[in-house]
Amino acid sequence: MEDYTSIKISLLAEEDRPREKLLLKGKSVLSDAELLAILLGSGTRSLSAVDLAKHILASANHDLSLLAKMSVSDLKKFKGIGEAKAITVVSALELGRRRKLINEVPKRVKISSSADVYHLMKPELLDEPIEHFYVILLNRSNHVIKKQLISKGGISGTIADPKIIFKHALDNLASSMILVHNHPSGNIKPSEQDRRLTSRLKSVGQNLEVPVLDHIIFTDVAYFSFSDEGLI
Repeated sequence: MEDYTSIKISLLAEEDRPREKLLLKGKSVLSDAELLAILLGSGTRSLSAVDLAKHILASANHDLSLLAKMSVSDLKKFKGIGEAKAITVVSALELGRRRKLINEVPKRVKISSSADVYHLMKPELLDEPIEHFYVILLNRSNHVIKKQLISKGGISGTIADPKIIFKHALDNLASSMILVHNHPSGNIKPSEQDRRLTSRLKSVGQNLEVPVLDHIIFTDVAYFSFSDEGLI
């Protein structure tokens, strides 16, 4: 429960009302803080909703990507943010992420380079605070059959079981595959475990005639391709 008296936006001066500003001038003129304030709805005894929004954005260095990484628990640490407000903010940012998925990923994707893989996986892996392991299953023309989540785990690692990976490949009649996992730390360098796993899956793929074409290590700002670096 919030132990403060909130101030409703409707009680603020008209020029400080983001909702009215949106109605009068359109959504594009609102600042990030004003849009966030609309989601919050109210501030605290000492802060308006806009000032509270500015405080939250400042903690994320005014970077919406960093804001999107915040969980409900993270947001509740701010005075004036209860569970309901935190859920509203997290939900709105998730809708934005899903919209990117619809707009950026065509229905029939052909993989021609490691950059294609990186852009393909942004909707799934951007802003993710824990590690995920995916395989991209391809047909003979290198068109994507499916992006298959294999596992997800903690900040430092996840499990990629070859039996599960190649079962998905065979069930979907894949001709080849690309491995993808993210490093939430932002470090694009493959670990020794990454190298061993890649070598093992490449060997299994050769035996099953479902070759592993690449292994991409994904971070929010860059990626590492085993194929580009001559490691696969």
